[in-house]
Amino acid sequence: MKAVIPAAGLGTRFLPATKAQPKEMLPVFNKPTIQYVVEEAVASGIDDILIVTGKGKRSIEDHFDKSFELEYFLRNCGKTDNLHEIEAISEMADIYYVRQKKQNGLGDAILCAKKHVDGDAFAVLLGDTIAKSDVPCTQQLVDIYNKYGASTIAIEKVPDKKVERYGIIKGNRVSDNLYEIEDLVEKPKLSEAPSNLAITGRYILTPEIFDHIEHLTPGVGGEIQLTDAMKSLDKIYGHVFEGKIYDIGNTVEWLKSSIEIALEDPEVGEDLRSYMAEIVKC
Repeated sequence: MKAVIPAAGLGTRFLPATKAQPKEMLPVFNKPTIQYVVEEAVASGIDDILIVTGKGKRSIEDHFDKSFELEYFLRNCGKTDNLHEIEAISEMADIYYVRQKKQNGLGDAILCAKKHVDGDAFAVLLGDTIAKSDVPCTQQLVDIYNKYGASTIAIEKVPDKKVERYGIIKGNRVSDNLYEIEDLVEKPKLSEAPSNLAITGRYILTPEIFDHIEHLTPGVGGEIQLTDAMKSLDKIYGHVFEGKIYDIGNTVEWLKSSIEIALEDPEVGEDLRSYMAEIVKC
């Protein structure tokens, strides 16, 4: 199975930080957001990855490419730990790139991957969402796809105040953590939402999705919405993700994510925890 990572958005909610760099390259603790995403795909057994980019996203390509000058410098300085870490980034997967010609929604970005996936089911991992779990989120979805042979998306329960930020599902429970989806609504008002089960940015999609995208008319925001295409599929499942999702969608969530992930790090976690305790006292 191949993976597609949409990373073509302009990141306007992070301006001015994203004026000259992609939001997917903003660091969460000590790594760019998109590196966590690629690592999840690789941990799920996927090593063929297409990143859908846009104008001004060249630094994503540079990050996953070889860096001969840096590697030469680290080798000569005897910084072998850093050297191995940098080499691993460029060697972890076969990564390809295609540009979305204009901002036209997530559905249009996925359509850019049609030739690359070549008629097979494929994984989609949003480039600004980090998933942390013992079993990678994408692997959880692959397992369900292998069992049921139908498109499967990750979902999570969200508080009422966040419902309007997400695509929300209506579905029938198949098992404790699995729903057969009847309908999906993109960013509904709380009063119109069919549930509090939100799409979290991880998908396994069958290739028929492309036919549905190609026949869509613009939806919310005047863009081609992937949610609109998915709800016309013959069958689609929603899996309540076992783990934690870090949605790097705005500056506050980005900061929270960076802090939480740093607190788990054995080298800096305790120092950061002590520092935060001192701040609270003040």
